[in-house]
Amino acid sequence: MQLLAFSFGWKDLIDILLVAGILYYTYRLLRRTGASNLFWGILAFILVWFLVSFVFQLDLTGALFDRIISVGAIALIVIFQEELRMFFYRVGSRFSSWKIFRPRIATDDPKARQQILEITQACRHMASTKTGALIVLAGAGNLKEIVDTGERLDAQVSARLIENIFFKNTPLHDGALVIRDAKMLAAACILPVSKDQTIPQHYGLRHRAALGLAEKSDATCIVVSEESGLISIAKDGQIREVKEDELFLVLQSAMTSNS
Repeated sequence: MQLLAFSFGWKDLIDILLVAGILYYTYRLLRRTGASNLFWGILAFILVWFLVSFVFQLDLTGALFDRIISVGAIALIVIFQEELRMFFYRVGSRFSSWKIFRPRIATDDPKARQQILEITQACRHMASTKTGALIVLAGAGNLKEIVDTGERLDAQVSARLIENIFFKNTPLHDGALVIRDAKMLAAACILPVSKDQTIPQHYGLRHRAALGLAEKSDATCIVVSEESGLISIAKDGQIREVKEDELFLVLQSAMTSNS
């Protein structure tokens, strides 16, 4: 009986590591959306397909599995279109985070500094009074689809105006305020809600909406909790609480390219 020759080189090692990395990242992505069981089901199906087609070489069953795989690939793209969009956004954000791809914003620009001061002042006061707020600072994307869901303002950034917008029972307090280029573009805007299952339970709908937009864009979202008065920042698919005295520096860092 002729023995099969087996050789293992550095290319095979790289191949295995790449496949393992792809599977691990896919599992992490699906686990955050609560679809980890679906991942294991797909992995089990691929394993059975590999055994049938390449190990046992069952031609008829293998041909059937091949057909299912070819159609299933299209079905997976349709099912996981949001997850795929998030994946490619995160890959792109790694490149856009390099300084050669990022636009420079002058840290000593008086208008930019005044904008941050006004937002910081408003957030501190709303936090002290436990007034819920959701503010979006647009990045490179214009967020037109988000702005179109709200009421147009086109007003200069003002701490008093921001506080008035989010004052309880006012018509515009529900939803997000979108700010771009030192202008308050629109209020009461609707944001996509994150499906991340790992978000702490004490975070409310505003936090999930802020994280949902931070997962799909380069915007910086500020949340003032109505229950606790704590301030949180959502950016690059992550959300964290910040202290009031460091809010100015955090916003300055988020809005500049050399942070």
